[in-house]
Amino acid sequence: MRRIFSVISLIFLAATSSYASCGSSVVAPFRFALLTDIHISSVNPTPLEDLRRSVDDINGQDSLAFVLVSGDITEAGDLRSMELAKTELDRLHIPYHITSGNHETTWSESGMTDFSRVFGSERFSFSHNGVFFFGFNTGPVLKMADGHVSPQDIKWMHRLLDSVGHHMTVIPVTHYPLQTGDVDNWFEVTDLLRRYNVPCVLGGHYHRNLIFNCDGIPDILCRSNLRGKEDTGGYSVISVSRDSLRIEEKRPGSPAEEWIAIPLTDTNYGKPDRSLRPDYSVNRQYSNVRELWQVRLGAAVYSAPAYADGKVYVGDEQGYFYCLSIHSGKQQWRRKTGSRINSVAAVAEGKVVVGSTDGNICCFNAADGTDVWTYETGKAVMGCPVITRLPGNGEQAVLIGGSDGCFRALALATGKQIWCYNGLKGYVVTRPCLYEDKVYFGAWDCHFYALNLADGSLAWSWSNGHPSDKYSPAAVWPVAADGKIFIVAPDRVFTSLNAATGEVVYRTKEHIVRESIGISAGGDTVYSRCMWDSVVAMDAHSDRPHTLWKTSAGYGYDHNPSMMIYNAGRLLFGTKNGLLHSINAATGEVMWRHKIGNSVLNTVCPVTSNTLLVSSTEGTVTLLSYK
Repeated sequence: MRRIFSVISLIFLAATSSYASCGSSVVAPFRFALLTDIHISSVNPTPLEDLRRSVDDINGQDSLAFVLVSGDITEAGDLRSMELAKTELDRLHIPYHITSGNHETTWSESGMTDFSRVFGSERFSFSHNGVFFFGFNTGPVLKMADGHVSPQDIKWMHRLLDSVGHHMTVIPVTHYPLQTGDVDNWFEVTDLLRRYNVPCVLGGHYHRNLIFNCDGIPDILCRSNLRGKEDTGGYSVISVSRDSLRIEEKRPGSPAEEWIAIPLTDTNYGKPDRSLRPDYSVNRQYSNVRELWQVRLGAAVYSAPAYADGKVYVGDEQGYFYCLSIHSGKQQWRRKTGSRINSVAAVAEGKVVVGSTDGNICCFNAADGTDVWTYETGKAVMGCPVITRLPGNGEQAVLIGGSDGCFRALALATGKQIWCYNGLKGYVVTRPCLYEDKVYFGAWDCHFYALNLADGSLAWSWSNGHPSDKYSPAAVWPVAADGKIFIVAPDRVFTSLNAATGEVVYRTKEHIVRESIGISAGGDTVYSRCMWDSVVAMDAHSDRPHTLWKTSAGYGYDHNPSMMIYNAGRLLFGTKNGLLHSINAATGEVMWRHKIGNSVLNTVCPVTSNTLLVSSTEGTVTLLSYK
């Protein structure tokens, strides 16, 4: 393996040396360490032992200037694991600079706010001996998808690199490599980096020493700190000289072994390879689809838009909650919450309700955005509210789950708590399903719940049997029909449960489904998107798995939890790479496709029988019409 990497090193040395030019800043030699993929767990002591050994080993060397930590600090993104990691990292005798990985961003009870609270920021930047380093989050955020660099982080990079200039050596630090299949908008970053003197990108994620060619730029991934099947874990030691960068693998108690070297010179990578870029030619095939307007909010959007009475409501990663005109997309009003919004709003009786990761459930006047009430929970609220009249007194209530172990009913008029079920062991991100006299939802605690609407008491709970919370039926928006509840979860099983008792009606692995589901207007058919190309329609009345049709929709591999929305005989859904689909709900025929961007499309929001709203992690909100 060392020989293979040596050959690769020579290739990169030869390729990049031909573009070397004069005028770079003078680099004084130094050495530093890189830790990545630490995966600290509050229930598994081994990763913590591996980190402790690496910290001790680093502290035993007197020639290291600092440590870079490039993501997947924890296994589950939980606060306790981050605190354990920080305690160990704080034992380092030298400074460390840290950014997050997908295990902090995909799963997070705090809505990814604890990382900044514990470590100070999701980004870093600093200079050392003539080299400028900066690190940033590559996502994905709070849902399964490809990695993504948010619009606000790209703006930050532009400002940062403009201030650094073109002559200083610059080394970016990420978790994911900047390439197709890992980061959906990698080209936005590499197009920026190639303007500067960037000899390579450093990262992790793949748990082993690798080098990728990311549109001409070397992207070097380093080994995980975990021991795996070995006796000890390890980390990387990187030596910077005036003309090269050399990387060694270091196991605690053993000599370091060099595995790659690249030149440290001004580098010109030539023009970008346009053949690698997203292909929008599909939009020429369907002239019946038209974008009426598109608004760029300037920050990533992780939740679906809501629509009522000529207005569009949506929140963004910076904590802003917007009201837009349905006619033009023009902003009507905007409110700021304390941190990112992942909740889909609900609107009723002139009020709009949304949760924020600042720990509050907010109710605004739908017309002008003034405060109606705020309910403080103490922890992030990522659940999506529904508004309904409760049995008995008929009071309009907001039903919503949070990260504080509670699912609540609040009075829509006043925000006063009507009831609370506090038996959850994990956080809620889903929109609950109302059916007959119960409310149904899953949480990231391996369980699916049914509560009695009248008083919030537990009717039943169900688990699919997986011990890991990563398999929880938590992201799916459940649907119900004919006395049954239908869910799909990361276990890739289509599940039907008795709505009254929670008993399993059936579970089938025939279709590889995951977290994306929908139901016809009459409740006769349940739909799900499979992980590879296909959409499946199941008979909602049958007590055994009965497939009505299955069709290939041509979207490739997809695991984005975007729900399938039935509207006027069509199924509407988006993918992780920006491709919107319309499918004939009766036959499975693909009616049209339209590519909006190359990043996650959230669950669509129908406006009329031939218009819809859709938001994306690129920070866009789009109104489309179709025939």
